[in-house]
Amino acid sequence: MKWLGIDPAKQKAINEVTYYTCLKMLSETMGKLPLKFYRTEGEGRVRADPEDGISLLINRPNPVMTPATFWTTIEANCQHYGNGFAWIQTVYIPARGKYGGEYKIKSFWPMQSNYVQVIMDDTGLFGNAGKLYYRYSDPKTGKTYIFPQENVLHFKTWCSFDGIMGKSVQEILRTTVDGLGESQNYLNNLYKQGLTASMVLQYTGDLDPKLRRKLQQEYTELMSGPKNVGKVVPVPVGLTLQALNIKLTDAQFYELKKYTALQIAGAFGIKPNQINDYEKSSYANSETQQLAFLVDTMLYRLTQYEQEINYKCLTEKQREEGYFSKFNEKALLRTDAKTQMDVIKTAVNNGIYTPNEARSLLDYPAKEGGEVLIVNGNYVPLTMVGVAYMTKGSEGEGQK
Repeated sequence: MKWLGIDPAKQKAINEVTYYTCLKMLSETMGKLPLKFYRTEGEGRVRADPEDGISLLINRPNPVMTPATFWTTIEANCQHYGNGFAWIQTVYIPARGKYGGEYKIKSFWPMQSNYVQVIMDDTGLFGNAGKLYYRYSDPKTGKTYIFPQENVLHFKTWCSFDGIMGKSVQEILRTTVDGLGESQNYLNNLYKQGLTASMVLQYTGDLDPKLRRKLQQEYTELMSGPKNVGKVVPVPVGLTLQALNIKLTDAQFYELKKYTALQIAGAFGIKPNQINDYEKSSYANSETQQLAFLVDTMLYRLTQYEQEINYKCLTEKQREEGYFSKFNEKALLRTDAKTQMDVIKTAVNNGIYTPNEARSLLDYPAKEGGEVLIVNGNYVPLTMVGVAYMTKGSEGEGQK
């Protein structure tokens, strides 16, 4: 049954705790990574002042959403439906003179993925053959809009067979996700029955079907529900109650449910400790799994996001001049205060960070003279290692 366009069957997957946890982990991870803007300088990069669209994505994508909420919403739609979309709202700025003018990005708005239809214009119906168009039926206003591909940020899962539309985990592993949901329903029903098994009611003779149903209903009410647990059930002479006792341990219910949960988590790229499975984890192991999560799962997601943002939110001139945006993945690798301080200190002492760059990592203000790289004065280039000893030896031989 559908009501107001809501299909209960489509909401079933998210009601399963493992699926929900994986969706939560990926969406929140995307939301907590800050977006930065850089300019290529030589072989490295330096921070640059963001302009127009990038500035909005960093500070406030639209008037009602923070960047964290915006990216979390996009990723949640992407993982649940296979694709995430954001409309790039632009505004025309006329030139001061008689002619000219340009379009500037005004805001970014997430679009609910289940209301978006992607259309390939093969015949040039809209004037540009081979381009994508996005048809969005706004569920709040009931209006339908069509946007060209330049005005939509489109993110997809890794699983795509045509390179345009992504496939979600719930779509690919529907039977597995549904099976885990049914196992939870079984437990819920077992709790409702007061953790009592089904019973067989034996009687001699024959009963009218109406009387049999009445007798069945009476004993069902007497034995079902938590309020009846521990109660004494009277059984008349000639009737016998026999339990159909199927033990969860005999059916390996826990093992099967756990294995299925790990399969779903693996399909999302989520590590066992992230779904609260610490059976084979230690503190050091969990830290390693977090690094593996960044490399194996999030690195691809971040690369796809960055490529889409840089292509559609920067002008061709900006890209040619070496400007680009990048998510700060180091936010996932924060350690305890002592380890962080040791790492920063080592980087400063070896001329990798300037003191001011190190202070910036700790949210401290810059200080005068802190923009200079420093190293130990006893260090020498590799090509000069041992030169001092060779010189001393030569002088000694000359004296002899």
